[in-house]
Amino acid sequence: MKNRFNLFPKIEPYEKGYLKVSDLHTIYYEEVGNPKGKPILFLHGGPGAGLDPMNRCYFDPDFYRIILFDQRGCGKSEPHAELKENTTWDLVEDIEKLREHCNIDKWVVFGGSWGATLSLIYAICHPENVLGLILRGIWLSRKSEVYWLYQEGASRFYPEVWEEYLKPIPKEKRGDIVKAYYEIFNNGSEEEQIKAARSWSIWEGSISKLIPSEDLINSFGDPFNAISIAKIECHYFVNNMFAKSDNYILENIDQILHIPTVIVNGRYDLVCPIYTAWELHKALPKSKFIVVKDAGHSATEVGIISELVQATEEYKKLY
Repeated sequence: MKNRFNLFPKIEPYEKGYLKVSDLHTIYYEEVGNPKGKPILFLHGGPGAGLDPMNRCYFDPDFYRIILFDQRGCGKSEPHAELKENTTWDLVEDIEKLREHCNIDKWVVFGGSWGATLSLIYAICHPENVLGLILRGIWLSRKSEVYWLYQEGASRFYPEVWEEYLKPIPKEKRGDIVKAYYEIFNNGSEEEQIKAARSWSIWEGSISKLIPSEDLINSFGDPFNAISIAKIECHYFVNNMFAKSDNYILENIDQILHIPTVIVNGRYDLVCPIYTAWELHKALPKSKFIVVKDAGHSATEVGIISELVQATEEYKKLY
């Protein structure tokens, strides 16, 4: 039986701060591990989820200089849950500003779910700055993927949870649920927005693990977390992820064929079904494709943790 890797021990940042990236937005960032180590960037999911202290622990702190940040509107970044000047391309520019701020030449980029999407788009835009990619739970930002998760598809596996997700939306508006939620987030009262945000976020949290976790669901349902997750995700989905085409990543995959890539996906991932990861692997013939047979979507599941930590260990050879 294959040995499983565990997370590294909990660790605190040796440096943290705020970087002003526009007149409106300031992003929170932190550095963990070895200040003279090899740089690796962590990109969180969502869009809108923000950082968790556990995110620091996928990497050997003696070897890596680990850089993490809250994307626009997320976590400790300011202003919270702000939708203005918040697009995929703004985030790509923020990554470059952070790289320059930290005086980093090249780095490995590590991201899951939306973080995997952003990792891919960043690599396509700046391939010269990426040594390698470690990707988990693949999302390629296509309309069909949004439809699966928020209109019809995943709904068939958790009908009782889906019914709760539908409650804020009048029956006559359920032909386009994402658009209906967007109307609430833009025009509803604060109470209506928070209620809708919790319904939206709890749906995602409820289906993220193979075996649902009450702790994870409660975290997604926390009003502070829920409002940024729901509003920013919905903002991106209504605007087709601000992509230049519906299949932007695969259409521009030639830009990153040379970059070593590890793809990790849970067999029973309902948020980002495994066929999307397979499509990416087929488009990147040299990529390593890893199926975790006893996992769903969450980066906190034992099998996914093991594969991600193993990947960060193997990527030491890239430096």
